[in-house]
Amino acid sequence: MHTQMLTSKLGGELISFKLNGVERIHQGEECVDENGKVFWKRHSPVLFPTVGKLKKNQTIINGKTYEMPQHGFARDLEFEPVTKLDNFHSYVLKSNKNTISKFPFDFELYTTYRLDDNKLTTIYKVINVGTTSMPFGIGGHPAFKINLEDLKNENYYLEFEEDEDKIHFLYLVDGLIGTEYAKNRMSDKRRIYINKDTFNNDALIMKSITSSKISLKKRDTGNTVLTMDFSGFPYLAIWSKPNAPFLCIEPWKTTADTLKSTGVFTQKTDILVLKPKEEFECKYTVEFFEE
Repeated sequence: MHTQMLTSKLGGELISFKLNGVERIHQGEECVDENGKVFWKRHSPVLFPTVGKLKKNQTIINGKTYEMPQHGFARDLEFEPVTKLDNFHSYVLKSNKNTISKFPFDFELYTTYRLDDNKLTTIYKVINVGTTSMPFGIGGHPAFKINLEDLKNENYYLEFEEDEDKIHFLYLVDGLIGTEYAKNRMSDKRRIYINKDTFNNDALIMKSITSSKISLKKRDTGNTVLTMDFSGFPYLAIWSKPNAPFLCIEPWKTTADTLKSTGVFTQKTDILVLKPKEEFECKYTVEFFEE
């Protein structure tokens, strides 16, 4: 079994993973619809220092209002290479004048990709190098290639490793978390079937998940396309564009603002906080299989 990965300084992002020569990551701007329009320009961005959308795309930190795009700014900035081996790539984004104008904290953000046979582990590490406590959010957004014919034939489904009796689906209103839960999209206690209407109301965002693993499978063969271990992440989002040949499975530590959000960054649900000189690390692993 032969595997190969490519990564980029832009966003410190994974841009390719091949299993026996077959690409398994969405190819961003190279992937277009019948009209030549790009479905989604990214591959597998890191979401930092916020996940999801902020109310009015703004947040209040220490009494001052800052503009912040959806999913933060790290995905659009140049990272510095740290280590690059065949099976281990690492990058770092260090705070600078540009980041401090959006997020007034001194930090180092590391993205690391480790290959172990057919398993790819993505590791995020955040270090507070400043002198004050730093609130932040973080999450992954990997997009996996899928077959359009299989999508049209409703051949894909997601399966949790355990029965999900407590799972909740968050209801999105213009990208913000609503006041009520959305309809449960499970077809039984473990499966979510994917069809052309699955993402009509944007992403499916889940919390109170029992499982630590989820698999993408095919109905006709029962074969597993991939399995993600998202242990330690309280949220999991599933998203794609209409009729697009990719599926994002996104482990998140935090999520979007709510409709009733105060706008104060430290009051966001599940916000993470690092004291000066403290470090935070999280990771998720994807195991790929031949289809």
